[in-house]
Amino acid sequence: MSILEIRDLSVHYGGIVALDGISFSVKEGAIVTLIGANGAGKSTTLRTIMGLVHAAGGSVHYRGEKITGLDTRKIVEMGLVLVPEGRRVFPNLTVLENLKLGSYLQHTRHEARNLEHVYDLFPRLLERHWQLAGTLSGGEQQMLAVGRALMANPTMVMMDEPSLGLAPLVVKDIFSIIRRINGEGVTVLLIEQNANVALHTADYGYVLQTGSITLKGTGTELLENEEVKVAYLGKTR
Repeated sequence: MSILEIRDLSVHYGGIVALDGISFSVKEGAIVTLIGANGAGKSTTLRTIMGLVHAAGGSVHYRGEKITGLDTRKIVEMGLVLVPEGRRVFPNLTVLENLKLGSYLQHTRHEARNLEHVYDLFPRLLERHWQLAGTLSGGEQQMLAVGRALMANPTMVMMDEPSLGLAPLVVKDIFSIIRRINGEGVTVLLIEQNANVALHTADYGYVLQTGSITLKGTGTELLENEEVKVAYLGKTR
């Protein structure tokens, strides 16, 4: 059963076609990845799903309900959240204050439970709960961005380039957490330029090129696809 369905979604920036009628779905409980080069439309896809970008055509359905045109606040209340590219933490607020902002749509009684869960996933955040977010390392800020999203108690998390700018060991830790979150029942839609890591993590994937989906398959199938090997995995023909 699909938790998220994208149907013929189009987005235009002036005269530029950013998304050209793309369609794909995300099964409940799965990890699905969108891979593609810079400018392919990956971030635009997530931002449109969240209601941050206006769709020129097509529709987005979440848990069977059409959410195209809904306010972002309503979409978050429905259980769909975004971890944005570049972390976007509030640098002059503490770690704890950033986390609490993630639960602003939740009832207060859930906040302590969600905070305990985040600290269990990311013990470093508990150690640094008093520290200003802007003074954290890049990896710690990424942990904070993911933790803040989980404070909303989501059923699905979309992550935009979670490994961007991070050291390989930190990337390994972040993807281990992504798999753990998924194992706890949260569906994940992942955008990632590190196609090798993304496809090894994902159950299913789509290749996005200049606003169109050109390939799809399981993570294993795409890893073995010759076009993907050459374009995204650094292989030669």
